Amino acid sequence: MRCLLVVASLLLGNAWPVLAAEVTVHLDDGRGHAVSDAVVMLIPDAAPAAAAAPPAPATHVVDQRDETFVPYVQLLRPGDEVVFRNSDSTRHHVYSFAAIRTFEFVLRPGESSPALVMDKSGIAAVGCNIHDHMITYLFVSAVPAIALSGGDGNATIGHLAPGRYTAHVWHPQLHPGHPQPSQSVTIGGDADIGHLDFTLSLMPDPRMFMDREHLDY
Repeated sequence: MRCLLVVASLLLGNAWPVLAAEVTVHLDDGRGHAVSDAVVMLIPDAAPAAAAAPPAPATHVVDQRDETFVPYVQLLRPGDEVVFRNSDSTRHHVYSFAAIRTFEFVLRPGESSPALVMDKSGIAAVGCNIHDHMITYLFVSAVPAIALSGGDGNATIGHLAPGRYTAHVWHPQLHPGHPQPSQSVTIGGDADIGHLDFTLSLMPDPRMFMDREHLDY
C-alpha cells in the first residue's frame, strides 16, 4: 500500500506542473492618474496544447449605492449570473438593450432582481431609466487569462504557460472607432515575470454628469 501511495504521489506531482509565471499590466491616463476598471486580456499567439476546464458558473452582484452602480465594470464568464441590488432609498429602473442580452427591472429600495444568466460573450451597457448618470458594464468573456485593473491601475494575470501573448485592453471610456490598445509580451519560463505599461486616452467619465431633475425620484 505504501508503494502505491508513493507512486501515485509521484505521478500526480509530474502530471500538473506549477505555473508561477505572471504578467502585471499598469495603466495610466498620461497625466499621472492610474486607470481603474480596465479589462486586460492575454491572448496566446499559438493555441495551447490543451485547454483548461472552464470554472464553474458564479453569481455576481451589481449594487446600486448613492445612485451609482458598483462596480463600474463587472467581469463575467459565459454562463455566470448577475443580480442587481438596490441599496438606495430611491427607486431604480435597470435596463439594457445590448445584443448579448436585453432586460429591465424596476427595483424599489432594498429589492434585488432575479438572477440573470449571461450566456453569450460580449459587452452589455446597463443604465437606469430614472437616473441618466448611472451606468455599468457587464464584460462577458471566455478568455482564460483576463483581469480588471484596480485603483492603483494594475492588473495581474498569473498561472501563464511559456509562450508569446498579445495583451488587449478595453475600457468603457476609450474613444470609439480607435484601434484597441495592444502590446506583445513573451513568457520564457514557468516562473517568468512580465510587465507592460499602457497609456490610455479616455473620454470624460459619464457618471460625473448628474441628472439633477430626477435626484429625488
